[in-house]
Order: sequence, then structure tokens, then C-alpha cells
Amino acid sequence: MREEYDRTMRALFGPRLERALEETNAEIEAQAANVAPVELDQQSVGRLSRMDAMQAQAMAQAYERRLKAQKVRIEHALTRLAAGEYGYCTECGEEIGMRRLDIDPAAHRCVRCA
Repeated sequence: MREEYDRTMRALFGPRLERALEETNAEIEAQAANVAPVELDQQSVGRLSRMDAMQAQAMAQAYERRLKAQKVRIEHALTRLAAGEYGYCTECGEEIGMRRLDIDPAAHRCVRCA
């Protein structure tokens, strides 16, 4: 019974997790230009423009951190999938609801434990 569940999980969520990992990696690469240091040349850029640039850089850095955290979650989900542990709560061991996994395939806790 559990083997059939594991096969179903691999078939349903394996491709989605792989695709999500590829998309996240591509987004991280695309984001690299936005986190470059801000030029503080006072002759060419006004004070408010520099402040705007620094704020945009801080937002880009926060977004990059969220993307990297999401990448780690997806990689852990793929590891659990390969080990036959995907779809089970890491806290209590119960099955994670399909609706929850459908919304967030990288979820590793059931609703009760989350």
C-alpha cells in the first residue's frame, strides 16, 4: 500500500518539483543583476535617487533570500520523494493532505503541525 502511495506521489509531484526547481534557479540567476552594489557617485545621481536605488537593492536582496530558501525547500522535497518519505509530515509522520501538497508541493508538515 505504501509503495503504491510512493509511486503515486512520484508521478504526481516529481515533475512539478523538478519544474519548480528549474524555475527557481532561473529566477535566482535573473535576480543576480539586481543585487549588485549601488553606485554612490554624488556627482551623477541625486540623494533621493541613491536612496531609491538602495531601497530597491535591499528589496532585491530580500527577494533573493526568499528564492534561495524556496530552492532549499524544493530540494528537500525531492530528497524525501526519492527516499519514499514524501507526503508524510516530518513532525508527526501522518500523511500530508493532497490539497496542501497541491498548493505547496514542497510542504513538509501537515496542517496540524504547521
